[in-house]
Amino acid sequence: MTATTDTTRSDAHPVVLRVDGLNVDIRTPLGTVRAVSQAGFEARAGQTLALLGESGCGKSMTAKAIAGLLDPVAHVAGGSMELEGKELAGMGAKQRRKIAGAELGIVFQDALTALNPVYPVGVQIGEAFRIHRGLSAADARKEAIALMDRVGIPHPESRVDAFPHQFSGGMRQRILIAMAVALGPRLLIADEPTTALDVTVQAQIMDLLRRLREEEDMAVVLITHDLAVVAEEADTVCVMYAGTVAESGPVAEVFANPRHPYTKGLLESVPAQAERGAMLASIPGSPPELKNIPSGCVYQDRCPLAQELCRAERPALRETAPGRYAACHFSDLLDPETSLQETQS
Repeated sequence: MTATTDTTRSDAHPVVLRVDGLNVDIRTPLGTVRAVSQAGFEARAGQTLALLGESGCGKSMTAKAIAGLLDPVAHVAGGSMELEGKELAGMGAKQRRKIAGAELGIVFQDALTALNPVYPVGVQIGEAFRIHRGLSAADARKEAIALMDRVGIPHPESRVDAFPHQFSGGMRQRILIAMAVALGPRLLIADEPTTALDVTVQAQIMDLLRRLREEEDMAVVLITHDLAVVAEEADTVCVMYAGTVAESGPVAEVFANPRHPYTKGLLESVPAQAERGAMLASIPGSPPELKNIPSGCVYQDRCPLAQELCRAERPALRETAPGRYAACHFSDLLDPETSLQETQS
């Protein structure tokens, strides 16, 4: 059972992306390891789905698999990825190029690396119009100016011929967003889009993504480890741990009443009610290495609720409430009013 939401919901937000049973393997000198295991979720038009978890949990690997940008040492080993009915798994390079930008856009976390330093930003933004719509260089330049204005870059007519290093970090991120939404894609993947930006600029970038999502009725997959950003921006959340989906569902419900110990541990680690001198809550230990994933529950070594069943059998992702899924044998023991330490005792 994968973390797919109820497809009988209102047609106001139809499913744009459906991922089911996704497996991604990586070849290493010590053998092949599984980086993503049986991942599943849905992203809907006009809404934001957040992939949430610690570094190394498989968020970006999942996004790269969807976008067809896996490194040569990695490959999709199973599962389905449907973008408005088109199966992405196994799609050839030629077909991938056709949907890149036109149906699927991506915003990377490091704008300076993602942009080509030797071409003006207007040329880079306009490239999508030249390739997919056959526009002349002059017409593509006009479209680039219009897009720069749309994403909030001041005086785009005078800056369209500037190079990436002549922009601030926030402005470069806006340029990346302009490139990603140039052709009105149905799905936008934003991989840590506010990394290394100050708080004020982060808020501006997230406001921009929210406005574009609403204007274009796009589905947005937001990759982040920031709980506050998820609470503020996302409609649904998919919590990942060690390459697996631990829990998924509407953000408000998941954050108010988590059904997996990992989700609850993440939420309790936020020092919202911390007092000076008091110990901060944390999740002990570290995520398992990919080559040493336990055979039972992947969270067993860090979980205060772990029992023999957890070591013997990996819990399936099961529906705990309408639209809510969790991969835990003992999710019923979790109480939103009781901390994990109190639950254990």
